Amino acid sequence: MAYDYIIVGGGSAGCVLANRLSADPSLTVLLLEAGGSDWNPLFRMPAGFAKMTKGVASWGWSTVPQKHLKGRVIWYTQAKVIGGGSSINAQLYTRGNAKDYDAWATEAGAEGWSYREVLPYFIRSEDNQRLVNAWHGYGGPLGVSWPINPIPISDGFLRAAQEAGIPFNPDFNGAMQDGMGHYQLSTRDAERSSAASAFLKPALARKNLTVRLNTQTLKIDIEKGRAVGVTVAAGAGVETLRADREVILSSGAIGSPRLLQLSGVGPADALKAAGVGVTHDLPGVGSNLQDHLDLYVICECTGDHTFDRIARPHRTAWAGLQYLLFKTGPVTSTLFETGGFWYADKQARSPDIQFHLGLGSGIEAGVATMKNPGVTLNSAFLRPRSRGTVRLASADPKAAPLLDPNYWADPYDRATALAGLRVARDIMRQPALKPYVLAERLPGDDLTSDEALFEYACRSAKTDHHPVGTCAMGAGPDAVVTPDLRLKGIEGLRVVDASVMPFVPSCNTNAPTIMVAEKGADLILGKPAPPPAAI
Repeated sequence: MAYDYIIVGGGSAGCVLANRLSADPSLTVLLLEAGGSDWNPLFRMPAGFAKMTKGVASWGWSTVPQKHLKGRVIWYTQAKVIGGGSSINAQLYTRGNAKDYDAWATEAGAEGWSYREVLPYFIRSEDNQRLVNAWHGYGGPLGVSWPINPIPISDGFLRAAQEAGIPFNPDFNGAMQDGMGHYQLSTRDAERSSAASAFLKPALARKNLTVRLNTQTLKIDIEKGRAVGVTVAAGAGVETLRADREVILSSGAIGSPRLLQLSGVGPADALKAAGVGVTHDLPGVGSNLQDHLDLYVICECTGDHTFDRIARPHRTAWAGLQYLLFKTGPVTSTLFETGGFWYADKQARSPDIQFHLGLGSGIEAGVATMKNPGVTLNSAFLRPRSRGTVRLASADPKAAPLLDPNYWADPYDRATALAGLRVARDIMRQPALKPYVLAERLPGDDLTSDEALFEYACRSAKTDHHPVGTCAMGAGPDAVVTPDLRLKGIEGLRVVDASVMPFVPSCNTNAPTIMVAEKGADLILGKPAPPPAAI
């Protein structure tokens, strides 16, 4: 069967595209997703996120040994469910810094992607609970709200940050990113507002939109330099689906370069090494991988101050009942709803460290048993200079890819990340947290030198699940797509997802991915761009 557009990947970007493209009733649109539905109530519960990074609705991949972290292999959650990362993430709605997007335009040559040019697309998707101004709007598909009744330790943390010299900021997505505060969340009415629920669900009744779940795309079919469709797994065999206008690849920063390489598009040497025939030698495919590496401080509390207390069965049952009956209580929390942005390198152009206050200690793996509940402060260096790769292990579409973020290959990344960890420790030792914090348990007061903290990081560091850049857009020789998201050298094929970001934004990446898809939809449909924001 033929469609006008085939969208490969039903994650954040794919759901946005399915909505925006199918809004034209003259177009036929097919959305393919390898994962299943988001029927499980955990997907809708904000606190259900804690169950997601353990492998629920994910591909189950890990990195190759990280040579700059003493060979550490890191679990690398990649969503395998409709809605993609937006269905399993911590629901933090952050856009990054204006200078991030200006760098896309000026340094990478991604014309049309400066901050003033992309801000209207952020606003278009947004249904903000409180704000209507030059940076925010309401009435869009995506619910954006604030934490429901933050618990007292969260306010203690905000006071402690100010004692440490970090100002309070009520809106990281507004005029200034710097400071600490409560995050805006991609939630609405105490439920997760994923791309699936916000964008795809309202469009499902359209007769011109077809959605196929549990359907893995095996390769893009390319004839005479043009993408003409895809081959998907169908039972014990395969099925070919045709695209009359375009194939749109929206499988994310891991899935998109992986599928391109399985289709013979990528670095010729890497393709040959994996046993794949070369259809189009495009060296940038699967290169330029960037991600945020997360370090953390865990403290034992003086009492029952965090959600660790809910782990007891009777309290878990009551919390679930409280949520189902009243939409209140611990289940309404995303568990990481307070934090912010500050500097590890005082010479940085904009905040280079992001903090997430985790309202418990069991959220992280490998925490020693503590008598009292715990609290976690995560810190992540936001603009890594290291670059990694996504490569095929073999030509088998079922084989896991070789994921190498190449963390801390650049010594600056290591030094700045450890400096950020020190800032996190300093905040947790401020007087405002004394009523709540008994003592630091990890890294532990005895670890003070950079070398000792490096050893700790090698044991405990984890991904923030923010991979980008592996099909980067721009004007340079290593760019994979042009600024209008067309794949270089192949007609009828675009990439629209986080993989096209030339540099990782200084934030969580879901809101920027939705923005990319909003702008990508206009580019595909040939709609004029909105006027740049007047800020």
